[in-house]
Amino acid sequence: MNKVEQAREFLKLVGMPRAQLADICCYVLLAMAGIKPDMTWKEANNDWIRIHDIIQFANTFYKTTYAENSRETFRKQALHEFRTAALVEDNGMATNSPNYRYRLTKETLKILKTFQSVEWQTSLNRFLTYHNKLIDIYASKKKITMMPVKINGIDFKFSTGKHNELQKAIIEEFAPRFAQNSECLYVGDTTKKDLVKDIEKLKKLGFEITLHDKMPDIVLYRADKNWIYFIESVTSVGPMDSKRILEITEMTKSVTAGKVYVTAFLDFKTYKKFSESLAWETEVWIAEMPEHMIHLNGDKFLGPR
Repeated sequence: MNKVEQAREFLKLVGMPRAQLADICCYVLLAMAGIKPDMTWKEANNDWIRIHDIIQFANTFYKTTYAENSRETFRKQALHEFRTAALVEDNGMATNSPNYRYRLTKETLKILKTFQSVEWQTSLNRFLTYHNKLIDIYASKKKITMMPVKINGIDFKFSTGKHNELQKAIIEEFAPRFAQNSECLYVGDTTKKDLVKDIEKLKKLGFEITLHDKMPDIVLYRADKNWIYFIESVTSVGPMDSKRILEITEMTKSVTAGKVYVTAFLDFKTYKKFSESLAWETEVWIAEMPEHMIHLNGDKFLGPR
């Protein structure tokens, strides 16, 4: 029995369903354990690993031909299900972060090291007895890492990561200072996508509802001034450049409210990285200096253009 078949047998014995016995899931287990064809299971490790690394490992050591654009298949078919079953855990970063990684849980590593040894059956029995409780423990751990945020007076939870950390700051720090008494009509989350989406109010304002990736990260509406704020939360990509302004203009061509375009950054260092690409007639807010804003033109200050 080769290593792929052994991996399949392991997944079957620990209770994974049929869909998670596919070859791709076997390669994920092998890559995450660092097991090459000539290695023994007692040599397994649980180093943090990216999906890119998993693909490279499978292609290099098991002669597969997976392309980089198959990452979502690895994520959905194997890693999400493995995490739900408490076989793996992630590092709590945003899923679109280049630093997002997975590893085998310490319990999975412990049992895997005994696979095909005289200790295996005893180790498996102990694991299966404790497994449902283990799933609860890792599910609770995932919940603990969520960030609380109050939107329109209602409590929500953001998944962790720099992008959502900045979105939380926009809602709790920017809005009370520069969009007083505003209402949040839209905010995305890196995992839930549309965390808040007031479709009726957006339509009433003339906003054309589009796909998530076309929406600004946050949309605020200030009724007393009839201003609508389009805010991009930038940690790695996506400032209010000329192209972005045109996209938003096109989807809001029926909106009569005054439009305010804002790019938000966590710190001045990130702002400097994008400063040359920012569009004129837009605003900049930096979370580490929340009392101040940068207005990209001197003819007037914050307000619709």
